[in-house]
Amino acid sequence: MRYLPLTDADRREMLAAVGARSVDELFRDVPAAAILPGPIAELPPHQGELEVERAFQAYAAMNLSPASHPSFLGAGAYRHHVPSAVDHLIQRGEFLTSYTPYQPEITQGTLQYLFEFQTQVTMLTGMEVANASMYDGSTGTAEAVLMANRVTRRSKAILSGGLHPHYRAVVETTAKWQGFTAAAQPADPRAVEDLARLVDRETSCVVVQNPSFFGQVRDLAPLAKACQAAGALLIVVVTEVVSLGALTPPGEMGADIVVCEGQSLGVGLQFGGPYVGLFATKEKHLRQMPGRLVGETVDADGKRGFVLTLSTREQHIRREKATSNICTNSGLMALAFTIHLTLLGEAGLRRLAELNHAKAVELADRIAALPGVEVLNDTFFNEFTVRLPKPAAGVVEALARKGILAGVPVSRLIPDDPAVGDLLLVAVTETATELGMGPLIAGLKETL
Repeated sequence: MRYLPLTDADRREMLAAVGARSVDELFRDVPAAAILPGPIAELPPHQGELEVERAFQAYAAMNLSPASHPSFLGAGAYRHHVPSAVDHLIQRGEFLTSYTPYQPEITQGTLQYLFEFQTQVTMLTGMEVANASMYDGSTGTAEAVLMANRVTRRSKAILSGGLHPHYRAVVETTAKWQGFTAAAQPADPRAVEDLARLVDRETSCVVVQNPSFFGQVRDLAPLAKACQAAGALLIVVVTEVVSLGALTPPGEMGADIVVCEGQSLGVGLQFGGPYVGLFATKEKHLRQMPGRLVGETVDADGKRGFVLTLSTREQHIRREKATSNICTNSGLMALAFTIHLTLLGEAGLRRLAELNHAKAVELADRIAALPGVEVLNDTFFNEFTVRLPKPAAGVVEALARKGILAGVPVSRLIPDDPAVGDLLLVAVTETATELGMGPLIAGLKETL
C-alpha cells in the first residue's frame, strides 16, 4: 500500500465537516483511563518514510525465510514451488476487475474461472458439487459443521483428535456462539481412535482430517458407513491439498462434506494468508451449502455463459433464510489455485504428489535411523511425526540458530498437553533437496 499522508489542510477540512475544532475534541468521548499519559517508552518517535522502510527491512532480515533456508515446516501451511506463470496470469487486466460478482452477469471472466475452480474441486475431492470457495480451511470446517446441523437437525459434532488444533478451535468458538456441542477427542498421534463408537442419534457429524494433523493416512470408509447408519454426516478435512494427487478422494470413501485448505496450489505461505478454502458435498445437500455456486447456461442467442446460480447468504436472500453469511475468499487466491492446477493437469498433480511422498519417505528413513528418535507414523503423505529424546521446542530453536527450520513442535499448537512435548512435525515437499536434508540430519545428530 502506498504511503499517502494527510496534510494539515486535509485535517482541518475534515474536522470542520464534523464540527470539531481539534483532534482532541473529536475524541473527547474516550474515557480518560483509556488514554495513554505520554509516549510509549519502547516506541521510537515518528520518522520519515525512508527511515521507517529501513527499520522494517532490518526487522524482516531477522526472519529465517523458508525460501532461503532449509525448511521442513508444515502443520497446515506448506511451501511448494509456484510456477512464475501463475503470478503473471493472475495479474492480467482481464482478471484484475471486481473481486466479487455483485453484478455477476457482467463479470463473465470471474464467473468462468470460478466455474472452472468448482469443477476442479469436485474432481479432486470425488464429490458432486463444490461452491466458489471459502475464506480458508478452518472457517470452512466450521461452516461444514453448521451445514451438517441443518441437514440432520441435530446439534452434536464429534471432532477427531487428529484434527488440526486451529481448525478445532474455530469449530469450538463457533459452537459456543451458535449453540451446538463440539466434542473434541484427545490428540492422537497414531490415529487409533474409534470414532464410530461415539456416534449416536444426537450426532450431526463426525469431523476427521486426512492425512491427520500428525500425518497419518486413514481409510475412512468404515467410519462413513457407521455415520450413515446412525444418520450422521462424515466431514473430511484436508489441509494438504497436494495429497489428493495420490490418495483416495474422500468422496470415494463415503464423505458427505469435504473441506480443504487450497494454499498449497498457487498460493504462497504469505505469513498465514490470505488463503483459499475448498468446500464440496453431495448434490442432495446442495441447498444447505454455504457460500456461492456458479453455473453454466446459454444466453438469448444461445451463446455459452455463466451465472451466479446459488447464493444463500443474507446479501442475496432474506436473513432468516440464509444458510450462512460467509463470503467468498479473496477471489485472486481461487484464481491462482485454478491456474496452478490447470498448468499441472491430472498427470502433473499426480507426479507432484509422488515427488512429495518420495522425498518424505527418504527423510523419514534417515531420521528414523538416528539414535533415540522414533517416527510414529506407519502411513503418511508428505508430513510425519517424530518423537525426540528431548523437548522438541528446544531442538527446533537450536537448529534455527544454525539456519535450519527443522519443523513444528507439536507443543506449539497443543501447549496444554505435556504428552506432546517431545513430538516434532516434519513436512517435506518437492522443494526439499539434499542441501537441506543433509544439514537437518547433521544438525539433529549434534543437538540430540
